[in-house]
Order: sequence, then C-alpha cells, then structure tokens
Amino acid sequence: MTDALKFGLATPSNLWKLDWQQRQQTVSQIAESGFDHIFMADHVSFRNGSGTDGFVEVAALSQLHPTLGVMTGIYLLPLRHPLPIARQLASMANLAPGRMIFGVGIGGEDPHELEVCGVNPKRRGVRANESLAIIKGLLAGETVTFQGKEFDVQDAIIRPTPRSPIPVIVGGRSDAALTRAATFGEGWLGVWCSANRFSQAIQSVTEQAGALGRGAVDWMHGYQPWVGLDRKDSGAAHTAVKDGMEAFYRIPFEKFERYTPSGTPAEVAEQLAPYIEAGSRLFNLKVCATHAEEEVALGAELVTELRRLGVALAS
Repeated sequence: MTDALKFGLATPSNLWKLDWQQRQQTVSQIAESGFDHIFMADHVSFRNGSGTDGFVEVAALSQLHPTLGVMTGIYLLPLRHPLPIARQLASMANLAPGRMIFGVGIGGEDPHELEVCGVNPKRRGVRANESLAIIKGLLAGETVTFQGKEFDVQDAIIRPTPRSPIPVIVGGRSDAALTRAATFGEGWLGVWCSANRFSQAIQSVTEQAGALGRGAVDWMHGYQPWVGLDRKDSGAAHTAVKDGMEAFYRIPFEKFERYTPSGTPAEVAEQLAPYIEAGSRLFNLKVCATHAEEEVALGAELVTELRRLGVALAS
C-alpha cells in the first residue's frame, strides 16, 4: 500500500516572492522531502479578483527541477475552449515529459468567476464533459470533429502528441463529478468529505467505469485537504489553517472545519489515516503554518507520518 501512495504539496505561499536561486532551492527541498509532485490551483478572477493561471504556473515550476512532477489541482475546464487546452497539455508533455498530472474540475464556488468569462454557471458540467471528450481525442492523435451543445469542432488536430498519456484526475463532490471521472479520468480527487463518503465515491467510479468498458484503468484516486501544522502547538496550527482558508475563500471557516485537519504532523496523519484505508493513493496537501518558510518542512514531516501509518495499515 505505501509503495502506491503519492504525495503532492501545494505551491508554497512565499515561493514567487523568492529570488530565482531560492526558488530552485525550495523546489529541490520539496523533491528531496518525499513529495512526488507540486500542485497549484487555477482561477481567473476568484472572489475579489484573485487567482493564478494553472498552466503558466506548472510550466514555470517544471523548469525549477528536473524530475519533480507537476499537477493542476484543479484546472477550471469550463472557462476555456478545449483546443488551446489540448495544445497546452501537448506543450507540457515536451517541457516535462512524463511529469504532468492534469487535475480538472468545474468550479462553482464563485459563480461570478464563470459569468465574467462568459460562461453560464449552469452549463459548466456540460462544458467540462465535452472538453474532456475533445481533449482526450486530440491527445490520442485523432483528427477530431465534434458537435456538442457547447462546442463545435471540425477536423481539429494537435501535433506533436504526448509520447506517454497524461493522466486526468477529476475533482468534485457531486455525483456528476464521479460520473465524469468514470467516463474520462484515471482517478477522482476528493475534497471536504468523510472517509466513508470517499470510499463510496471511488466504488461508484469503479462500477460506472466498468459499465463503460473501462474496467482496466489503473486508478489513482486521491484526497486534497487543507491542513494546519505546528510541531508543538495544535492551537497555532488551527489558527494558521483557519486564517488561510478564510482569506482565500472569503467565507467562515466553520463551513470547512469538519474536514480540515490541524495539529502536529503526527496528529494530522492520524486524522488522514482513514482515507488511506478508504482507498486514497494520492494526497495533495495544502499546508498552512504560522511561518510560511516552515510549510515544506512540516509537510515533509506529515508525509513521513502518513507513510509510517500506511505501512502499519498494510501489515
């Protein structure tokens, strides 16, 4: 079980404030600390206009280290046309061969973000499904003609195509997201759910995929929590993640608290252990700490504890 576990760390909050050499040192520290990849969110104009372009950031991060993986976690598919996305993925396959994971979702926490991009929030699921159908075909080397409810593509081609497939991990809490993962993905990425719900979700994905003839997929299901960490002070860890989430989401922490672990690395590992038992093979960790420069080291300590628990659970 532990050999199968993979760990990602969200882009450290202070990374882009560092100079070039310090950025390289920080990303090297991440790679040397037991993380398989670094991941980042994607927003165009979230809440108060904040955001970062997921593809720009993965491209930049991929050039700071020769082997560390990169992942969009998650990329908001409904906001863009699928053809440029396919081109971006093909470009990433050249920039960082075999190192890209394409985490996707439909957003919706801020409907205005979709509206200012000219997208009806009620159509975001349909747009994502059609985008994935088109992107998958293009990256497989097909000449794609597609007439859907949202996109009309005629004789589209992307060259060169990736030498190895780029895994697609579908995020989202709804039943529609599970169907999307079963239809198009190589995994489902859970967030803000119980371990019991996580187990039920991946069972649903597996069953639906089997019915679609996709029973041979090597699934990489994962869980993506925000976590508050402090080596000694659980209260400080709680405050760090509370402040971080409220600043980002602009809503009270009580909305998230039930599914947001905080404490020492050992305590948080115990809180996340049920997700290993439920079938998570991947953990994307958004670490919040009192001091930003401690995020990588504390995250590494949490990974060590989770691997230890994974060994115990597997024995």
